[in-house]
Amino acid sequence: MDGRHSHEHPRREPDGGGEGAPVHGIHVIDTGYVRPRFDAAYLTVERGRAAFIDCGTNHSVPVLLEALAGAGLRPSDVDWLILTHAHLDHAGGAGTLLGQLPNARLVAHPRAAPHMIDPARLVAGATAVYGEAAFAEHYGELSPVPAERVVVAADGHVVDLAGRPLLCIDTPGHARHHLCVWDARSRSWFTGDTFGLSYRELDSGRGAFILPTSSPVQFEPEAMQASIARMLEQSPQAMYLTHYGRVTGVDRLAGELHEQIDAMVSLAQACDGGPDRHRALVAALSGYYLERAQAHGCPLDDAAVLRLLEMDIELNAQGLEVWLDRARGAGRP
Repeated sequence: MDGRHSHEHPRREPDGGGEGAPVHGIHVIDTGYVRPRFDAAYLTVERGRAAFIDCGTNHSVPVLLEALAGAGLRPSDVDWLILTHAHLDHAGGAGTLLGQLPNARLVAHPRAAPHMIDPARLVAGATAVYGEAAFAEHYGELSPVPAERVVVAADGHVVDLAGRPLLCIDTPGHARHHLCVWDARSRSWFTGDTFGLSYRELDSGRGAFILPTSSPVQFEPEAMQASIARMLEQSPQAMYLTHYGRVTGVDRLAGELHEQIDAMVSLAQACDGGPDRHRALVAALSGYYLERAQAHGCPLDDAAVLRLLEMDIELNAQGLEVWLDRARGAGRP
């Protein structure tokens, strides 16, 4: 799971996350996790039926229900909760939310579905990092999802939302339990963390700023590259990122992600074997991302950029180190 948490209360971003009115029935919901405009869930509406895509934590559930009511719908109108993956900033509130949605079923990657039915391993992993008290404060008590309400989405699975097909494909790289969702109606992907992160504070006249996001356990650069390339095969017009919101200019963003993933791998290899690999890698990534932000014309000063990206730089450094160690164990350079 991602190491992100906060005391802030969830809230809904009005009119599509500040990016304008909902497009093709897709509502951007700010889950309130960590800070405003950091963690999004999505509500997709078709002919009076609805699907949530990702749900934030237990603390996000009231704001998701508020967004549903704001769209003129009732809990009984929701048919699906689709999870991109099992990290708690995306899926922690799944059991609690489904308890409020009498007709909804949960859709999850084959590797994620067992953790939704029995979240004990998710709880154990998070409490080992944060301690029981902090875990309870930030995530609440994870509720299991009844197995009969879980649909396992193998690669190519299609969810039918009132005749609107939502295609789920296997997209490893950030995590091996990750799927992305293609919506042909809007010609958009719901990308979870596979297509990186893009904070609105870093937007410039060139458009969105993009950054790959690893996970400390399962980051796989080659798989992430392949997943990004696979999504481009649909010629998408937009991407709906969990962190954060709808972005366009997809071909440019994909090219920048490919370039950055290669650069991150090179930086990690250069720092490997040094006396303090982690500190060196954090410093190298900080300098690299700051240089890119400056070239992009981001409106924040250097200190503000680094504050905004501090947690992500730390997570990316951890992910690269795990990848280095795994590669060494497999006998690869």
